[in-house]
Amino acid sequence: MDAVSLAIIEQLQEDGRRPYAAIGKAVGLSEAAVRQRVQKLLDQGVMQIVAVTDPLTVGFRRQAMVGIDVEGDVDPVADAVAAMPEAEYVVMTAGSHDLLVEIVCEDDDHLLEVINKRIRALPGVRSTESFVYLKLKKQTYMWGTR
Repeated sequence: MDAVSLAIIEQLQEDGRRPYAAIGKAVGLSEAAVRQRVQKLLDQGVMQIVAVTDPLTVGFRRQAMVGIDVEGDVDPVADAVAAMPEAEYVVMTAGSHDLLVEIVCEDDDHLLEVINKRIRALPGVRSTESFVYLKLKKQTYMWGTR
């Protein structure tokens, strides 16, 4: 990835609705060239342009990080959990748990159903540990491209 693409990403992280003409001015390209580069970055899966919300304000009153311990191959469990619409973030780890999964649910009953009936029912899942969120203090995606 070249410096210009990184600069475009930084511009969009500051404001995902920034016009391509303004980005072009900042990075030294034409509006058309920025449009083409942005589309390429999107097509390659390098970035996404989305609206980030506070889940509480849009009706999702329960969030939790769930640590999952797996017997055997972690990949099939990770793939199955990643396919669940409530799973917003799924990572394989080298630590106390094999997987960490952020779950976003409407309420406690919904969270219980996801963990107890769906995650724990997956073949290979040995145990789970849930960390229920009480209050969102910071959620940002402004780490830049360093």
